[in-house]
Amino acid sequence: MSEDGKSGAVARPLEAVRSLEDLARLLNEEIARADLSLRDLQARTDRMGGTRLARSTCSDMLAGRRFPKKAQMVAFLLACGVPEHRIPEWERAWERVRLARMPSMARLERESAPADDPGPITQPIGPAEPTEPAPVLLRGPRRRRYVALAALATTTGCLVAAVLMLRSDEITDDGRAFGEGGSSRFTVTVDPANTGVRLIRRLDATVGRQHAAITVNGIPAGSWEPMPANSYGWADQLVELPAAVTAGRRSLTIVNTFVDSTIDFNEFHYTVQQRIDGDWSTADIVDVGPDNTDSEAAHDYQIIHATFAGPRTYTYPPSARTWTAN
Repeated sequence: MSEDGKSGAVARPLEAVRSLEDLARLLNEEIARADLSLRDLQARTDRMGGTRLARSTCSDMLAGRRFPKKAQMVAFLLACGVPEHRIPEWERAWERVRLARMPSMARLERESAPADDPGPITQPIGPAEPTEPAPVLLRGPRRRRYVALAALATTTGCLVAAVLMLRSDEITDDGRAFGEGGSSRFTVTVDPANTGVRLIRRLDATVGRQHAAITVNGIPAGSWEPMPANSYGWADQLVELPAAVTAGRRSLTIVNTFVDSTIDFNEFHYTVQQRIDGDWSTADIVDVGPDNTDSEAAHDYQIIHATFAGPRTYTYPPSARTWTAN
């Protein structure tokens, strides 16, 4: 018998987990042992606080259709009554599955240098002495380490930079997209003492040349400039809004309006940064997607002419890359 009074039958299969199917099978065993419905599980995680588990997320997790985020798996296990001292072995199993799902280094090297790839940008583009330092450390919701180098360019009175991040791990996130004639709208909170605001958008960059106009409280404030597609999937794009439309305001209503794309304009996550006394800090976060309706409701998120809603699982490119606005 194990320390928690149960047999060691579960621990041994956990040590053997190497695939998403293995993990899903053991998660099914736990929810069956707890005798919970998906509705019960969602209600229990809501009462526990922390990571919220929608029924659709749990259904996909149990069916092996989705590789869960680690926090989602832990919330699921705790709701099923798995003792906290057993969580680390589940986390080790999750890490093995994540590593097994990562593309091989040989494939990364082949894909990182396609024939028409112009190669790394080694010369700065734009002003020789930008008003803000080029290196930008961005903070994401998944607590993974990454570094970005933003080459800044002045466009229509605002600072625009597209940033492809240095990451090697696979990330699952859900989001939405809209097409021609469409738009998205959300409201964020900032400090009225701000002297500038940045929007950082996670996007599915397998869709190339996504271009949308930005307004803030009805005032034109810049645009998401088109950037090349990448075969890995994830990219982060940064737009700095002019202080003239953000300073002195406690809330900003952002509207993104479709201009052009090879397919549509997508959005998975927004980090809102503000500059106060010369320092940048996170002011708000908007998590977009059908599994994040609480965040959407809190920010009055709306979308017109939607073309997509759901999850994507990608990596960021294996090497840092910077693209400026065209």
